[in-house]
This record gives sequence, structure tokens and C-alpha cells, in this order.
Amino acid sequence: MAKSVNKVILLGNVGKDPEIRSTPGGTIVASFGLATSDRFQDAQGNWQDRTEWHNLVAFKRTAEIVRDYVKKGAKLYIEGKLTTRSWDDKESGQKRYKTEIVVFDLSLLSGREEGSGSNSGGYSRAASSGSSAASFDQRPPAASGGQDEYAHSAEISDDDIPF
Repeated sequence: MAKSVNKVILLGNVGKDPEIRSTPGGTIVASFGLATSDRFQDAQGNWQDRTEWHNLVAFKRTAEIVRDYVKKGAKLYIEGKLTTRSWDDKESGQKRYKTEIVVFDLSLLSGREEGSGSNSGGYSRAASSGSSAASFDQRPPAASGGQDEYAHSAEISDDDIPF
């Protein structure tokens, strides 16, 4: 069988707080929408912005991280796969379809002041559904006097680089 690839990479903003639920077996599931936008030039030469909304779903540990850290307005980097599920509508009897992205990895990119209510505290967190390992960007949030204060206080020389 030939090799195939199903990988989605998105960088965007969460449209509303995630919906968290559990399966009958106790697996945590998080569903949320992510907006991405692109800019294009129309026939008259004017720049237009177009927003695309993506349906995302996360399971298990990744869903827990979404529950604890992701809020409306948060900027996320997402890696996952595209899936389409189908079901029969109970009311009309018609077959319904929904295409969504199953999230495998996510990184929170919003700082404390970005997003409405984002409680990431200025830290970046990466998660993988296959493990509970997480990496943190442990730099403190920028000082109130501006970001230049932090940049000048953390001078790095060639001796500090481990390779």
C-alpha cells in the first residue's frame, strides 16, 4: 500500500470557550472553533481579509489541557489530522456529515493580556495526546516598563550555548 499523509497545521484564534464533555466510558472530549485568516487582492486591487472557521476536537490529556488553559480569543498553534464523521439525523432521517480536525499537539501562544480571559499566565505550553509530557517557556512576562527591559537583562554569550 502506498504511503499517505493526513496532517493539518493551523495558527489561529479560538472563537469561543471550548465545550468540554465526557464519553460514557469517561474519556474527556473538548470541542472548539479556531479562526484563521488570509489576505488577498480582489479584482479592483483592494486588499480583503477572509476568515475560515475550523472545527477542532481533542481527546484525553490534550482535552484536559484545552479545558484548563484555552479560552475565547487565545492564539493557538495546532497540529492534527482531518476527519469526517457521519450520522443519521434523528428528526429528518437524512445522513449528516461533519469535518473536523483531531488535535494531536497544541501550543498556547497568547500572553496573559491577550485573549479574553486567557489564563496561560504568559507561558507557552505544548501538549501531545500520546504523552503527558509538557514543555514550558519559563521566561517571565514582560515587565510593565516595556519589553526592552527584559531583552537587555538577558544577554547571552557564545559560552552560554551548549553546542
